[in-house]
Amino acid sequence: MPRIDKNTVDKIYDAVRIEEIVGDYVSLKRRGTNMMGLCPFHDEKTPSFTVSPAKGIYKCFGCGKGGNAINFIMEIEQISYYEALKQVAEKYHIHIEEKELSPEEEKQFTDRDGMMVLNEFARKYFSDQLLRTDEGRSVGLSYFKQRAFSDQTIEKFQLGYSPEGKDIFTNECLNKGYKEEYINKTGLATIKPDYKRDRYAGRVIFPIHNQSGKVVAFAGRTLTTDKSVAKYINSPESEVYHKSNILYGIYHAKKQIQRKDNCFLVEGYTDVMSLHQSGIENVVASSGTSLTQGQIRLIKRFTENITVIYDGDNAGIKASLRGIDMILSEGLNVKTLLLPDGEDPDSFAKSMGASELMDYIEKNCTDFIHFKTNLLIADAENDPIKMAKLIQEIVGSIAVIPNEITRTVYIKSCSNILEVAEDTLWRECNKIINRKNQDKHKEQERRISRERYEKQQAVQNNPNTPPDNLFLPHDADAPPQTPASQSVKDKPEERMVMTFLIRYGEMRMFKEGDLYYDEYPDMTVSDFIINELDVDELRMNNPLFNFIVDEYRQLKEDGDKNPERHFTHHQDPKISQTAVDLTAERHELSKMYEARSIDDNEHQLATLVPRIMTEFKLQWVIEQIKEQMEILKTETDEEKLNEATITYKELNKVKSELSKILGNRIVLI
Repeated sequence: MPRIDKNTVDKIYDAVRIEEIVGDYVSLKRRGTNMMGLCPFHDEKTPSFTVSPAKGIYKCFGCGKGGNAINFIMEIEQISYYEALKQVAEKYHIHIEEKELSPEEEKQFTDRDGMMVLNEFARKYFSDQLLRTDEGRSVGLSYFKQRAFSDQTIEKFQLGYSPEGKDIFTNECLNKGYKEEYINKTGLATIKPDYKRDRYAGRVIFPIHNQSGKVVAFAGRTLTTDKSVAKYINSPESEVYHKSNILYGIYHAKKQIQRKDNCFLVEGYTDVMSLHQSGIENVVASSGTSLTQGQIRLIKRFTENITVIYDGDNAGIKASLRGIDMILSEGLNVKTLLLPDGEDPDSFAKSMGASELMDYIEKNCTDFIHFKTNLLIADAENDPIKMAKLIQEIVGSIAVIPNEITRTVYIKSCSNILEVAEDTLWRECNKIINRKNQDKHKEQERRISRERYEKQQAVQNNPNTPPDNLFLPHDADAPPQTPASQSVKDKPEERMVMTFLIRYGEMRMFKEGDLYYDEYPDMTVSDFIINELDVDELRMNNPLFNFIVDEYRQLKEDGDKNPERHFTHHQDPKISQTAVDLTAERHELSKMYEARSIDDNEHQLATLVPRIMTEFKLQWVIEQIKEQMEILKTETDEEKLNEATITYKELNKVKSELSKILGNRIVLI
């Protein structure tokens, strides 16, 4: 199995522009020297996700995730370091030089990677069958041509065909060496000891791409008129495909969605393709499934404006109104477009030119209140009870909108349309909001009670059940933990030392006029910190910090002039994440530093760094005193007690001296 050689890795890191990588997934807006957007890793209403083009790093101040461009791809695509490098290299047209992986590196090639490789093989196979075989051209290609899809559209969406037959595709996969496990997991076929069956035999194929353009699933459409045969068969849920978080066409649409600041939402695969062919590319589909929160949040990364296009004869439009409420609850702006009777986006797009189509859309789009009112008012007629229900329906939609100003605008609009006093609508709206909040609170209480009960039952059924906070015993057969894989709670003093080491390490400690400038004009912050640690033989509580200090020491010996970049772009994701946290996070400073901005620290290095090191040493001494106190409480051996007493007294002397340096601070243990 291959790996990428170091020279190629260096080329990739040199070429990558993090704002371009992240910009493929998140709509970024410039804020000074940085860029901001909605975090793709957790749900948020206000942007807390920051990208620093200058440093080549990202950091979310909401969920805490951070790292470099490669880490970002690994995290968002859930792929290995190797696959992330390949993806970025492809984007920047860098030729990959590969070598064989060691057994340890081979472990990184996960099941997910194997399934992605198989999906790509399947895509190419189905495409070749469509374009290069007699059966594919006469059956599959002729179907797409009858639907008036051009060669460019067929190529753009990588359409395909799976040949008729029980196990033709399955045998091709097995002959190429693909594992039965991956074939079954992706749902491309079913393989049992005495049974093999292609999933999509005799169907035209629509590959489903994720945001980066990788194929994660397939949809197969039957060409038979037999009503007992399912019209579409989709890939099952798998490690690479979660349909509730995927939108058909998102890869092809994302840049235009950002550019137009609007996303058209349709239902089917051919709807997306026809609109693309007509020049409207900011369009995605929910792939025939009910719209989900995950899909809405995916759109929200690129725009806050959605236009939902409904078929003119769609009997399920009223049921689909739930989707509008979901969009509103995520804080997005919704417009709707109802096509003429008998039309769907596919047929309607093909009936007119691109400019004519856009004119129609612009003239006929309406906000959700007008759409919902026009849709439901026919049922109400002049019946006051039905009219009251209609008003409640519309106010119910307004109530899910999180922004109060937006709610106010819609309440006013609703009042004018339905001729109902605003106060009346507000009372009803607030009643719905309060009821939902109460239901949410009750559900939370029920969940807590249920969890508490389940824990009590577990303890009663098994008296030997350990408490939640008890560490599991060491497993002698488990692989040893590396510093990068261990997780401990950081001490504030340690974290501050590491922040100054990473962020200011190569800055000069003293400037002209400082007390020690003449004696140590070239001393850097890292020189001072590492020397202080070495002289007193001090180590951090967090082993990852120790790892970074040791590697920093080696970098200095090797003459590396940019350790910050080395660590923020480190190949170990945990190290790069930690380095980004140290350089980018909003630090909680001690009282001593609250009056100073963290960005002004570089002007106070001669004062701050020694003080920070003193605080670190003081905390270390306090920990040692606690250990000696514990020995004095529990030890019975007289010799060990005497030794502990002497050590305890010496440590208290050191504590007093350090406290004096820090301004006679009273330290409680």
